[in-house]
Amino acid sequence: MPYRWIETAPTEGQADATATELHLWPYRSLPRKGFVIFIVIFVTLISLPLFAVLGRVEMWWLLPFIIATVAGVWWAISHSYRTGEVREVLSFGPQKLRLIRRDPGRASVRDWEANVHWARVEMHAKGGPVPNYLTLLGGPREVEIGAFLTPEERRELHGELTRHIAKASAPNPL
Repeated sequence: MPYRWIETAPTEGQADATATELHLWPYRSLPRKGFVIFIVIFVTLISLPLFAVLGRVEMWWLLPFIIATVAGVWWAISHSYRTGEVREVLSFGPQKLRLIRRDPGRASVRDWEANVHWARVEMHAKGGPVPNYLTLLGGPREVEIGAFLTPEERRELHGELTRHIAKASAPNPL
């Protein structure tokens, strides 16, 4: 799953106040090591036609196209990595819920806060930009969460978020 729940231990001043965070990121099907292996194999295979024309004038006609193809594939995969650097962090505090989103190529972060007692998560099965579109309500505006997840992952996350918000907004016994 491209998200993880992190619970931190309570500090000395707050005996029963555990902090919970949800970290979300887009799924990467090709890790960096796989990228290197792919490029090596790709360059090897696309260079095979050069061996047939090695030492001939035709090699210089093929070489720019092969270099341009390798550079284009390299750029496309690198661009995919850059756009996949989205990070969302949802923090559950004792009184508030906070969502921070960091987008690649953006200097500022997007921030959303709401009172945990008024916050709720909604799943729009249809009508959103993606199937099973998840939003958080309760603050000054409605915000999306996990739009880069698969529909099944968003459905599962909806249940988990609903449970965590209910747990966070439940009154603490003294």
